[in-house]
Amino acid sequence: MNEVANDIVFAERLRVAVHADDPHRRNLLCKAVTEAGHMIVDAHDAADIVLADGGRPPEDARNVIGLGIQGLGIADDRLRGALPREADARQIDAAIRAVAAGLIVRAPVARDGFAAMGESEGHPLLTPRELEVLAALAEGMTNKGIARRLDISLHTVKFHVESLFRKLGARTRTEAVAKAAERRRSEIIML
Repeated sequence: MNEVANDIVFAERLRVAVHADDPHRRNLLCKAVTEAGHMIVDAHDAADIVLADGGRPPEDARNVIGLGIQGLGIADDRLRGALPREADARQIDAAIRAVAAGLIVRAPVARDGFAAMGESEGHPLLTPRELEVLAALAEGMTNKGIARRLDISLHTVKFHVESLFRKLGARTRTEAVAKAAERRRSEIIML
């Protein structure tokens, strides 16, 4: 990590610019930021972090944490964090510190698992890579073993496993394999 990044990570007070269209909401966010010990700045280019409430972040902003902005799938490398609009002061402070440390922040996933996604017509539910990961899961392989076999990173394997859980509506590896097998049997029977 370079010297400038170290200064930001270990700074007592981070400089935060708050971007919100609603003045009342901006005041609430500024209060939460200052109570967490950070300093409010007006200029986005002078800020370590930009906290953007809803909508798109300002064009000149970098290291943006979006409240109510969907973080997954946005092709904007400035968006380093995404929290639900109802995030509390503790979550906002944690996100500010994490993004300043170089981490990417996203909203937590529901504790009871992933909701199943509907299959769109004409498109396969699982990608070819997800099918390879699923086959490896069915063999009982670990994430590390799957990464070696498919020559991908451990992080990528975890991403594919999460995606399988979400698409199949599963909470465990075993449940994902079972649901995929059940779905395959029903597709064969329907033909």
